[in-house]
Amino acid sequence: MNNQKNNNSMLPVAIIGLVLIGALVGGWFWYSSTAKVNTTTTNKMSNKTPENNAELLKNAKPGAEPPWLLGSPTATVTVEEFADFQCGTCAAKHPVAKEIINHYGSRIKFIFRNYPLTTIHDKAYDAAVAVEAAGLQGKFWDMQNLLFTNQSSWSTNNPATFRSTLEEYAQKIGLDVEKFKADMAGLQAKTRVDKDLERGRSLRISSTPTFLINGKPVELPQMTAEGMKQIIDAELQKPPQ
Repeated sequence: MNNQKNNNSMLPVAIIGLVLIGALVGGWFWYSSTAKVNTTTTNKMSNKTPENNAELLKNAKPGAEPPWLLGSPTATVTVEEFADFQCGTCAAKHPVAKEIINHYGSRIKFIFRNYPLTTIHDKAYDAAVAVEAAGLQGKFWDMQNLLFTNQSSWSTNNPATFRSTLEEYAQKIGLDVEKFKADMAGLQAKTRVDKDLERGRSLRISSTPTFLINGKPVELPQMTAEGMKQIIDAELQKPPQ
């Protein structure tokens, strides 16, 4: 009788324990599935313009004129990159962009746009201005390449050290350093950055890097040399309009 009574008294405790365990397990699965959905949605949408893409492109701001361009101005395929020099993914995709440029040459028009995300990257705007200042001495692409390939060495510097680093880079690529410093402080370089920012915002670009191929955004998984070549090759095969 005692054993039966003890078993009966333990039964409610066991039931409560099982309910608690079930709730915890169910909660864990719910959280896991929710996190997965949220991550997928963010990755999927981060490099997409809205469905009315043609209308958006038609009404978009022009950006800095003339744009920084490689390839042929008359090519039927335009690859337009919006990038932030302090963005780790932008630096990681820089070799991909270089491979695309080298592979296609004059068969494409490659345009680079400055799109510094100033709310999260404290040196992105100054880096963009530095590249434009270098461009005023004909060294835009040299400075662009230096900043991307050396990103890990300057991105965590304090602002004063970063300025010194920019001047070192200017000297390294053969710029007149005093003119470079003056152009960094002037309006011309900053205005070009601001114009590119206006264009990106008018296209509702929310992340970097963003690549547009003939106005169509490239999904992040396709931002490989092979993935972008497939898109470009398909565009090259289309009859001229």
